[in-house]
Amino acid sequence: MADQSAVLLRRLGERISSLRKERGWTQEALAEHSGLHRTYISSLERGHRNPSIISLKAIASAMKISLSELLDIE
Repeated sequence: MADQSAVLLRRLGERISSLRKERGWTQEALAEHSGLHRTYISSLERGHRNPSIISLKAIASAMKISLSELLDIE
């Protein structure tokens, strides 16, 4: 189960990073738009954090996408 969780977190991090880069944003810009700290964004993108639904919603809102679109990692 731990391996599956790690894979899921890495894929989510890759998704966040990809969407951020599509917008031409730095991690700092995403942090500013979402109200989260830059080091937290960095940890998410590396798959080192298990984000709360509140944090994911803040990121989705900052990117002006739905939460389900953010979580489209399959």
